[in-house]
Amino acid sequence: MSPSIPPDSPYPVTDSVRRALATSLRRCSELIPENEWLRKLARSEATGVPLRIKLGLDPTAPDIHLGHTVVLNKLRELQDLGHTVIFLIGDFTSMIGDPSGRNTTRPPLTRAQIEANASTYYDQAKLVLDPTRTEIRYNSEWSDPLGARGMIELAARYTVARMMERDDFSRRFKAGTPISVHEFLYPLMQGYDSVALKADLELGGTDQKFNLLVGRALQAEYGQEPQCIMTMPLLEGLDGVEKMSKSLGNYIGINEPPREIYGKVMSMSDTLMWRYWELCTDATLPEIAAMRLRVEAGELHPKQAKSDLARRIVADYHGDQAAAEAAAEFDKVFARKETPEEVREVRLPAAPHPVWIPKLLVTLGMAKSNGEARRLIEQGGVSLDGERLSDAAREITAAAASSFLIKVGKRHFVRVWFD
Repeated sequence: MSPSIPPDSPYPVTDSVRRALATSLRRCSELIPENEWLRKLARSEATGVPLRIKLGLDPTAPDIHLGHTVVLNKLRELQDLGHTVIFLIGDFTSMIGDPSGRNTTRPPLTRAQIEANASTYYDQAKLVLDPTRTEIRYNSEWSDPLGARGMIELAARYTVARMMERDDFSRRFKAGTPISVHEFLYPLMQGYDSVALKADLELGGTDQKFNLLVGRALQAEYGQEPQCIMTMPLLEGLDGVEKMSKSLGNYIGINEPPREIYGKVMSMSDTLMWRYWELCTDATLPEIAAMRLRVEAGELHPKQAKSDLARRIVADYHGDQAAAEAAAEFDKVFARKETPEEVREVRLPAAPHPVWIPKLLVTLGMAKSNGEARRLIEQGGVSLDGERLSDAAREITAAAASSFLIKVGKRHFVRVWFD
């Protein structure tokens, strides 16, 4: 059905407005309400006033990962349409902790942790956004001055009944799991950010839908035109099950070394690869569908499709040259079973007695415990100077000037020297 403007709008829907709507809808999960967004787009084109588009990220960890870029890439698309992008760093809301998707209270961060994480956030976001057209804000600007009186006045504008409509709150309440009062403050403060910024549109993952809707409600309470909301799909992590998260260890950080990014992409399942093609690249859906058909027909090996994906992702954040070098390094180490050019070196004091290899792996940080090290060896996951080990009782000399190349798994190499 062709999109149309509500009858009370004086602004025409031109072809360029329709194209802007199509760009907005591409790969998003929901756009609410679509007609209101269309009206805002038409008004912006007719008046020449750009729309204010908000994305808030809490600096709960120091690095931005590919999961964040699903929303950041959409933000860049809207930025390229000529609208004002507001990259909001939630230094205040981080102290509360977002309860979205939680079945327990999230431990709040300290101010020092937040400041350390926030210092790196925008530097990494600039790998996606155009810094010359991005407004950087911190929500402590208006949240700190609000004070106790302002917080009470804000809380009076939203009811407990509506707060309990939130799935994770209602589940926890029914299960008898404690809900701290301060957790109710999180959606209120995120919504108040939209009031302070006079946002026309707020983006977030599908797990943020409730918080984004609170922003619409509060803007209406404060006499503003309510923002539209756009939710984007959540990217599964490398395990293919949970959403990408640094705390779960299933992430790919965009600031990681190119060879690490490349290797992590190559380690994912062939099935998961298509999800990353769709959400982490600018390839069109017809292009991805055609590639998938070629793989299914045996015309394209899935490893090649995954290699193309890895090169594309590395190039997006580190450049074409780094992508080519990462691909060559991966091929050298894994396809031709050679040693990488850069190997971590560790020097240890020489000893008159041999060293038990499981204990050495723990010392080198290649295993968490002697038991884990033994299991790695017994499963064939450890090599010494190119020889795959199977005997967990194996020892090596620690004589002065001796050295060994140890490999654990597929990608972890350490050259140990005894001095």
